[in-house]
Amino acid sequence: MTIYIDPPTWPGHGRMWSHLVSDVSYDELHAFAEELGVPRRAFERDHYDIPAHRYADAVRAGAVEVSSREVVRLLQGAGLRRPKGRRTD
Repeated sequence: MTIYIDPPTWPGHGRMWSHLVSDVSYDELHAFAEELGVPRRAFERDHYDIPAHRYADAVRAGAVEVSSREVVRLLQGAGLRRPKGRRTD
């Protein structure tokens, strides 16, 4: 099981955010997030939004630090990428 996280460089709601992803399955990602105590409402299309103050917690729990570009590459390579505006049905 490998989960990946990019640096908290994404602004929103007065905070900076990271993206937590899996390159295997959403089930793997949901299980990791649940163990980390991240609420399911933080899941957006293909990733979890993680606030900057939780970044170190995710890394300590085993998330591998990668660049934002690598996050996208991993999702695309696994067939898990769900871009905004694209229908899934």
